[in-house]
Amino acid sequence: MPLDEALVRLLAVAPVAPILVPVRDGIGFVLAEDGVALTDRPVEPRARRDGWAVAAGDVTGASPYAPVALRGPPPWVEDGDVLPPGTDTVLMPDAVGADGDIVADAAQGEGISRVGQEVARGDVLARAGERLTPLRALALLGAGIETVVVRSPHIHIVGIGHGSASAVADWVAAAGGRVTSSDSARDVDSIIAALRVDGADAVFVVGGTGFGRADHSAEALARTGRLDAHGIALHPGESAGFGRIGAVPVLLLPGRPDAALATFLALGRPLLARLSGASPPEGVKGRLTRKIASTVGMSEIVFVRRTREGVEPIGGGDLPLRRLILAEGAVLVPPEREGYPEGEWIEVVPL
Repeated sequence: MPLDEALVRLLAVAPVAPILVPVRDGIGFVLAEDGVALTDRPVEPRARRDGWAVAAGDVTGASPYAPVALRGPPPWVEDGDVLPPGTDTVLMPDAVGADGDIVADAAQGEGISRVGQEVARGDVLARAGERLTPLRALALLGAGIETVVVRSPHIHIVGIGHGSASAVADWVAAAGGRVTSSDSARDVDSIIAALRVDGADAVFVVGGTGFGRADHSAEALARTGRLDAHGIALHPGESAGFGRIGAVPVLLLPGRPDAALATFLALGRPLLARLSGASPPEGVKGRLTRKIASTVGMSEIVFVRRTREGVEPIGGGDLPLRRLILAEGAVLVPPEREGYPEGEWIEVVPL
């Protein structure tokens, strides 16, 4: 099955229902609603550093050679304190000499946060369709927002005799999914039993997808639910497949690490994005340092790394682990192309 057709059929699912969670619990998940500041922060001027609160006009020109004497010692403030009335600037701690005179000045507003300087009412601090990052969570909490609405698809991973299942679990978690997992023996009945999972929004089966006598993932899916495809025009990942158990999509990933990663990038990550309502990820442009050759009629994933000269291909199918671990991104060569010449600017999908 061509990759484009496989994607259309696999992605015929609706996003999972949104849930309301505390901001910190939502980190890593995809937002279902914008996070919008409802008030200005700060609501009153505050110190941005430790020092002496003054009115800038009272200390203009102060220096060790021309100290300025105030009527009384300026108030000391700590970072985050509300500015005392009549002050608009915070001097550095060494701006006051031993005798109490001011020996350094500062521009008006230096060392303070004005009303709305950190966050202004109406600012969109986190957008629907994007994953909530720790920094955006910090901004939301700083704006007084304590909860967010997210989509968190539950992905159950069935590992069949391959260490790649743990890597797939990590990739799913990094893409914003909640992961549960189980292992299965290679026989059909064991895989069928492992496929009976309650509450999962999708099931990823890792391993047993080949066409050998000990590979039974596709057969188990066909007997448990519906097998839509077994064999995708994707390299590496030719033995991938998918189907459904009821309304739950099931993706069959090869167990070999390079093929598992290629299948996840081409099919698994798009499925997670659909279930979580995520915006399409943006690739980055890079200039090829060597040509990429590909077979017409096959979609091909080529793993790459960045160098000072540009983007260096490190290979696609049959890539040993010692080479695969160098990968920093991937290039999807569409089936109508024979590849890309050296020097061409291409889109790289970050891993």
